[in-house]
Amino acid sequence: MENDDPGSRPEPRAVRIDHRQVRVLAHPLRLRLVGALRVKGPATATALAELLGTNTGATSYHLRQLAEVGLVVEDPDRGTGRQRWWRAAHDVTNWEPTDFDDDPDARAAIEWIQGDQVRLLVEHAERWFAVQHEWSPAWRDALGMGDIFMTIPPARLEALKEEVWQVLERYRREADPADPAARPVQVFLAAYPLLEGNR
Repeated sequence: MENDDPGSRPEPRAVRIDHRQVRVLAHPLRLRLVGALRVKGPATATALAELLGTNTGATSYHLRQLAEVGLVVEDPDRGTGRQRWWRAAHDVTNWEPTDFDDDPDARAAIEWIQGDQVRLLVEHAERWFAVQHEWSPAWRDALGMGDIFMTIPPARLEALKEEVWQVLERYRREADPADPAARPVQVFLAAYPLLEGNR
């Protein structure tokens, strides 16, 4: 019998990406493919191409590149004949920027990925601003962003991020996707220094 208790859901499968994986992942379509498989679940190259507005040939090629470094895997239980299904190998990608200090190519790749995350946040925000008037007051008040300023040493900032992630993970585990009021949301966590020009 399946246990429907949200608190009993398994921990997300995580990967601490290595130098080879980060170089493969630093590509706009590959990042979107991994993201789509994580959010939407297993899919074929054709379905992913349709979802992401590209062609099946490019999608198939980039899925194979991701598979070579273990970021996506085939889902043989779903495959029928020549149709290959793919799924994300992990739910979460982890790294520290200093993981790649000894490899200029990997360091450039992780910097590109970080920049792409910011571009994605801006895209999401702009799409939300265009349609927010169509959403209920409860959702308009619940969504959005804020900021806070503090003076803090790096060890305390690491502890703060860890504590916030634990809260986010608890809410994710306890979420009930069957709740009729529930909608998928993406929560970003960012901390940047106040550089001289921004103070």
